[in-house]
Amino acid sequence: MSRIAIVRKKAKLRGLLGIRARLVILALILVCPLMLDRVRLLEQTRTTEIAAVAATVATLAQRAADAQREVISSVEAVLKSAAYIHAAASAVDRSCSILRASLRVDLPSIRMLSIADSRGIIHCSTSAMFVGSDVSERAYFRRALESHDFVVSDFLIGAQSGKGTILAAYPVSAIDAGEQAVMIAGMNLDWLSDIMANLAGRPGVSVALIDGEGTVLATPPDQRSKVGRKLGQAELDFALGANPQNRDLATAQSDSGQKLSVSRIPGTNARLVVTLDEGTVSAAISREIRTAYLQLALVCVFVLLGALIAAERLIVRPISMLTSTAKRFAEGDWTARAARARLPSEFVPLARAFNAMAAQLGQRERELVAINSNLTVMASMDMLSGLANRRGFQNRLDIEWARGQQTGHCLALLMLDVDHFKPFNDSYGHPEGDACLSRIGEVLAAVADDTGGFAARYGGEEFCLLLPNTDATAARGVGELVRATVERLAVPHRTSEFQRVTVSVGVAAALPVGTAAAHELLEAADAALYAAKHGGRNTVAEHGLVRGADPGESMAIAS
Repeated sequence: MSRIAIVRKKAKLRGLLGIRARLVILALILVCPLMLDRVRLLEQTRTTEIAAVAATVATLAQRAADAQREVISSVEAVLKSAAYIHAAASAVDRSCSILRASLRVDLPSIRMLSIADSRGIIHCSTSAMFVGSDVSERAYFRRALESHDFVVSDFLIGAQSGKGTILAAYPVSAIDAGEQAVMIAGMNLDWLSDIMANLAGRPGVSVALIDGEGTVLATPPDQRSKVGRKLGQAELDFALGANPQNRDLATAQSDSGQKLSVSRIPGTNARLVVTLDEGTVSAAISREIRTAYLQLALVCVFVLLGALIAAERLIVRPISMLTSTAKRFAEGDWTARAARARLPSEFVPLARAFNAMAAQLGQRERELVAINSNLTVMASMDMLSGLANRRGFQNRLDIEWARGQQTGHCLALLMLDVDHFKPFNDSYGHPEGDACLSRIGEVLAAVADDTGGFAARYGGEEFCLLLPNTDATAARGVGELVRATVERLAVPHRTSEFQRVTVSVGVAAALPVGTAAAHELLEAADAALYAAKHGGRNTVAEHGLVRGADPGESMAIAS
């Protein structure tokens, strides 16, 4: 890449990164980190809150599993004790009364105790409503007789109480092979209600006790509408597929972002399913995060607007005003000054310094203009005669020629030469020669004032008189006036045949039209002067310019 291209890119980059852009970037650097840190903290809070709820749910689910084990263990111990009592008391045929007298029925884990014979008829119970009930068709009763071991039923609705419960059975045959009675206990599910109550009212958390088919059997009070319904397919598949043999508690993440925790009641197909919806749990914090993002956007917009307005009013506008004032001053308006009343206080010293500088520069500029004017005049003046010099004459000739072309007026030129001036200098010295030229200059200046002409010293002892709007005849008369006036000065000149200083005058006149040029008029006047000097001196010779009938023809010198 060439050096020029690099310089151009740098200049373009500097243009893009102007003072407005830099202030905006600075404002964003100051504000954005604060807002982004707030958003980060909110995101972290949301993650922490979700993790806390998930941990709470997992803890409660684990508590449910632990409570299940404790309840079933205590029920098993009570049933075994009741079986021993029944086996010992059956010999005296007082097992039922002894059972009621020896066992408390207000145990926290047991709602009722009953004794069923081999036919499944309950003939003894701590609750009178169950006496005479037939449980022979119940699966848990048949399993107890067959297995001779402790059995827990699935969750079921009691035929007499109409309430949900879990029944446990222990056959007396496990202790006394000759005895076919079965001890039955109805479990108290208050522990389950306590756990569900702990989870009630939590947004995004739902708890349900389901049977082996996935039907909801129990929920917290605020979720009663789910009782009797089945879980969603994804939740149901996981809940029924959890492995109860290897773990009491199973957790998983569903495709919809929900966390599932399943604990199974040992010995039953009932499961406690806890569902955690992270979106609902974090809804409040998510709203705060969205609000924070919106606030960030609004703050950025306000910061940008504020930076732009501040940059415009406090920096860019004052700089533009100072630049405009400096530009006016540079264009020649020496009165241009910075208005300090409209500037911020930080720019007032700069404006004051600029005004002081402008005043000094204005004064110096006026002095320079005056000096240049004087120099221009001096450069165009002949200091000896007081007339214009050759340069000044040439400039005036060009001007008058251009003016004649515009107006169509004739322009005349007189060329004068002092006769025998070199012998005059040799005889009287250069000071007298200078004095002589000075007096001739005075004569020409006076004639120029009277005729509206322009007199100049062309060089050495040669002078010229430019007469605008003058034809050849009038110009010859002016030439004769100049010749006679110089002769009347009576300046002694002993080496001249006239014994005084005289001048020879050549006159030329032309109409500045067509392709004619000013130098042709000068050449014609010089030729006329040449003719006057060779005609005896102290005379006026007219050598005008002759033009043909066609204005396009060139001019010729008349002889």
